[in-house]
Amino acid sequence: MNRFTHGIVVAAGAAVAAGCLALASAAPSGASGNARAPAAVTAQVSVSGVMSPAYVAPARTLRYGMSGSDVKALQQRLAALKYYPGTVNGVFGTDTLEAVWAFQEVQGLTVDGVVGPLTGHALVSPRTYQARDPRGGALRVEVNLTKRVLVLYQDNKIALISHVSTGGGYYYCSPNGCRYAITPTGSFRTTVYLPGWVTVPLGEMYNPVFFIRTAFAIHGDTYVPVNPVSHGCVRIPMDIAAFFHTMVKTPGTPVYIYR
Repeated sequence: MNRFTHGIVVAAGAAVAAGCLALASAAPSGASGNARAPAAVTAQVSVSGVMSPAYVAPARTLRYGMSGSDVKALQQRLAALKYYPGTVNGVFGTDTLEAVWAFQEVQGLTVDGVVGPLTGHALVSPRTYQARDPRGGALRVEVNLTKRVLVLYQDNKIALISHVSTGGGYYYCSPNGCRYAITPTGSFRTTVYLPGWVTVPLGEMYNPVFFIRTAFAIHGDTYVPVNPVSHGCVRIPMDIAAFFHTMVKTPGTPVYIYR
């Protein structure tokens, strides 16, 4: 699995300890290696007509690789709660796994991607994500570094909740010097969107939506683990990166990043 890395810049107005991209003249490029953009993924997060009268927790423990009607019901439930599970097909694949991660992160559960009794119960009576900046804009993005989730609001309502991987906090060196991998906190706005694979000095990123000039971005990556590993950017799963840019306005959408 490819791991894409990013360079460093200093944000305007304040020194930023670490960034994720030094984009001097980067342009979209084709996919490299074995990584490929998801095919024909639409921006629909919720699934119309999938809400049953009441969700029933699965009788068995569900995990990656399983299939069945209970997996389909899980996918329908996650989609209704705005966690994108991929195609609702009854197959517990990577997209569904990442949606379960995000759900567990918001609920304060152990993030293992397994739908056991605790996660099943939480799916029946889920905790609503509490906005940090409810007056920050009807269309806005909130990134919670502690919970490791991105929450997109449209018309002041949650439209998407995604698992993310952000700055890993480690010390590393690049052609621009040595520093710590930190995702900056604060209030920002989207600046530039670049389609497809974008090549930068330290690697590549997919469909980046930048929020500090062309320095820090929310972008797709083939490696978005449970733990923070990026050099400072906000990594989102590839399936979500395929449509995330269509759900925000660039430039201008507020982006709030906090712990």
